[in-house]
Amino acid sequence: MGEQNLTTPASGQSSGLSLKVCGMQQAGNMIQVADIQPDYMGFIFYEKSPRYFDGNLPELSSEIKKTGVFVNETLSIVLEKVTTYNLNAIQLHGEESAAFCKQLRTELQKRGNTPELIKVFSVGSDFDFQEIKAYEGIVDYFLFDTKGEFKGGNGVEFDWKILKDYPSSTPFFLSGGIGLEHGKAIAELKRHFNLNGKPEILYAVDVNSKFELKPGLKKLKELKEFKEQINS
Repeated sequence: MGEQNLTTPASGQSSGLSLKVCGMQQAGNMIQVADIQPDYMGFIFYEKSPRYFDGNLPELSSEIKKTGVFVNETLSIVLEKVTTYNLNAIQLHGEESAAFCKQLRTELQKRGNTPELIKVFSVGSDFDFQEIKAYEGIVDYFLFDTKGEFKGGNGVEFDWKILKDYPSSTPFFLSGGIGLEHGKAIAELKRHFNLNGKPEILYAVDVNSKFELKPGLKKLKELKEFKEQINS
């Protein structure tokens, strides 16, 4: 994709982006990644994923939001995983309806749980932002990923220019094939929103496959460098 050049860089402006590291599997690697202090750590509860997680979590900092990733899962299983793993965020990566999201929110509130809700949209060349309207006011964040063969972890980016005229006030996560080489382009995209009076809109960056030695095992040096890049 290369550099987006959506706007002229503003000197000295901090991007202030949150970082989510997704697809965690191994306890030792989780502890190592936690030392880098990402804001979110993602665990994929989708059996068809090579990064499927079904183990035990080590003790993690309370400042890291444990995020469960689900694909067209039943309400009861989502609620069960929230309780079992004390999840701080829920990422819905399938074709979950707005009605399902609303019902999930209601059930969580009944149980006294208030995890953040993140709804994912797969973006291709024909993506229509009308798709997100039904979810406004129901979920906390949107996440835009690349439309591909798999439900995440495709390692391919979409054309971020489509986000330049983002029509919503709901903050979003940027995802899809993001690697160390995208740090500058991400900072420029963030500056685009800053200069247009919407600094909070691009809220976080979600990384996965481009920072792996193999599925589920993350590269520590590269993650640390990337975090420094997007916040410099």
